[in-house]
Amino acid sequence: QLQLVESGGGLVQPGGSLRLSCAASGVTLDRYAIAWYRQAPGQEGEGVSCISSTTSSTTYADFVKGRFTISRDSAKTTVYLQMNNLKPVNAAVYCGADRHTGFPCRDLYEFDFWGQGIKVAVSS
Repeated sequence: QLQLVESGGGLVQPGGSLRLSCAASGVTLDRYAIAWYRQAPGQEGEGVSCISSTTSSTTYADFVKGRFTISRDSAKTTVYLQMNNLKPVNAAVYCGADRHTGFPCRDLYEFDFWGQGIKVAVSS
């Protein structure tokens, strides 16, 4: 069982930045595709970004392209989501892991593990 933990969320003003981290204690994440997913209260959830396991190829939702960057650290223990020029939102953001080794990332319902989520609020 892979236990993912998200960190780095919080409250920021529109136009600001946050960096989210996704890690699993004692486990490297390089064998997993890692995705970020967000859900606002009363709204349908949506995928934000994904990084594949083998090649670390990346994909982004259209609404974050050019503003967000997903990456792995050199030790392969953490996946980051750098979020710049944030737009107003109030959502829980989750990271998920998939043992699939291909690219592109699979649909999120096929992911094997999910973290508990972290709150991101962008408001003035």
